[in-house]
Amino acid sequence: MRRLLSVPLLLACTLLPLGAAAQASLSTTNTKARSLWDKAQSQAKERNFDKAIETLTVLNEKFPSLGEPHIMRGSLLKAMGENRPAFEAYRDGLAKLPMDSNRATDYFNLGELAMSFGEYQIAADSYKRLLKSGPKGQRNAARAQRQLLNCEFALKAIAAPVGVQPQRLGAPLNTFRFQYFPALTADNRFLLFTGRPTAESGEDLFIAKTNKDGSIGDPASISSFINTPYNEGAGTISGDGKTLVFASCDRPNSVGNCDLYISRRTGNNWSKPLNLGRTVNSPEWDSQPTLSADGRTLYFTSTRRGGQGQEDIYVTTLGADGNWSPARNVGQPVNTPGKDMAPFIHASGTTLYYVTDGLVGMGGLDVFRCELQAAGRWSEPQNLGYPLNTHENEASLFIASDNRRGFCSRSRATEPGVRMERERPVELFAFEVPPSVRARETSTYTQGRVFDAATKKPIKADVQLYDLNTDELTQFVTSDAENGDYTVVLNEGRQYAMYAAADKYLMKSLSFDYSDKHAFDPLTLDIYLEPVRSGRSIVLNNLFFDTNQYELKPKSRTELNRLVGFMKQYPDVQVEVSGHTDDVGSDDDNLALSQNRAKAVYTYLLSQGVKAERLRFKGYGESKALVANDSEAHRQQNRRIELRIL
Repeated sequence: MRRLLSVPLLLACTLLPLGAAAQASLSTTNTKARSLWDKAQSQAKERNFDKAIETLTVLNEKFPSLGEPHIMRGSLLKAMGENRPAFEAYRDGLAKLPMDSNRATDYFNLGELAMSFGEYQIAADSYKRLLKSGPKGQRNAARAQRQLLNCEFALKAIAAPVGVQPQRLGAPLNTFRFQYFPALTADNRFLLFTGRPTAESGEDLFIAKTNKDGSIGDPASISSFINTPYNEGAGTISGDGKTLVFASCDRPNSVGNCDLYISRRTGNNWSKPLNLGRTVNSPEWDSQPTLSADGRTLYFTSTRRGGQGQEDIYVTTLGADGNWSPARNVGQPVNTPGKDMAPFIHASGTTLYYVTDGLVGMGGLDVFRCELQAAGRWSEPQNLGYPLNTHENEASLFIASDNRRGFCSRSRATEPGVRMERERPVELFAFEVPPSVRARETSTYTQGRVFDAATKKPIKADVQLYDLNTDELTQFVTSDAENGDYTVVLNEGRQYAMYAAADKYLMKSLSFDYSDKHAFDPLTLDIYLEPVRSGRSIVLNNLFFDTNQYELKPKSRTELNRLVGFMKQYPDVQVEVSGHTDDVGSDDDNLALSQNRAKAVYTYLLSQGVKAERLRFKGYGESKALVANDSEAHRQQNRRIELRIL
């Protein structure tokens, strides 16, 4: 049996019992009817199910008032995997018979079959009959009670749909028999998914580029370094498209039967995948990863021991030393005693989506969402409702960074001759994201390239994003060593400081304020880093003062601490802190204000252990304007603090 990445390997033996339905008596004394009934029983005992079904069909046609032949036929069809006709046979047969405590198993079978086809009212009625037919401790009673809750939820959800039905993606996508686990880069340029051309073929990773008109182009194998004769799939890609994590099974020297692997892209080339090792992988099944936008937090599904249920969601983070932390169980309320699978962390990092059957829903694996709260805890999961959840088992879901478009994968309706659910074709769908389903925070991005300001050649640099209100590092990416490109994700409602830094270069300080803006569009921003040389200077864009004041505001601490780090990194460098103003007010007042603001920064550096002989400060007032003071935007540029290398 081929081990798949989309679901754990489940070993099962399909038995074909006759069951109570085949052994029950017939509610008639008609000799011809009883003769046909006995014949069908004999054929079933000999495991000649097709003939038994033919006989029972004849019996139904000749004696349409009898319910038992329908039920026995339903039992045989169910054992053969023919669930739709089995459902119809149970439904028709039980409708002809009075309540009977001996038919508890038949009521349960009809309920389960009805649930699998979304026939919730029939399912609810069947479960109620089961619970009325015998004592509360009877077999399947607990399951029936739980399914009744699912029926109640599903009927209400269908009556009040959330959004519209997802639409199947057309050519050139969905050309394989199976395609699932869609994922987008933060700029929506590339769609990653797992594909299997046939039921017998292995899983591979494919990537397709989004065209300017929003359509998606031809998918291609992501890389010959990634796709091999082993299964590769259930992949996730970082927001900048540079880090890939995927699952692969039964590779040499693997930790478990399915492990997680990582590859990084430089230029257009992916590196040879590396096993994430024993701090992340276990001896069991580890798959279905999802990366945070900066590629430094990884959630995934595992069947390892010690979890809450059959499958649980785990998380690991990439440390400053380049090593991943030991994977830990996300815990409650996300994980349940049931199956908790297919996590997806939105680019904002604030909303987690996943599928589970451990909570009340539409009856199988439903998609839920929960939001990140204080101290790293997650809110109670909320069902996404219908039609994103249906009577089918939902496989995975992805929502773009801008909260507008979502993707999911779904099984196609059963084809003739396809008996097992895992053999049904799976296809990619897209949908407009309804408000209640969106991530708590909408994201956009800034992207561009990092260059040496002197040579104009692209360079590798660390690009870090801080939330100025919390001084928290929220993004940490590295620009491409070959072409210098980078992508950083920004969340609506936040104020950020962004820094680009490389060895032997002055850091670049940038500021983004989305705390009170209506426009929230992507930015293209190339960054030029100045070498650490005498006479070079940078503007410190994240130092804040009240109007006409020189006391540093608390949210300046991010920039100040970066300055301290810079001075420690280059212990021989001497600098001048320079203050500048616009032309509003008198020359003398502006000169004094610029001097005092520069001194405030100088004093902070002294307080953090930077030696006085390495520092000086000076105010220039309005004498060195960068641009003409002819608008508020230009005046704001002129109100600045600079750091100049002496």
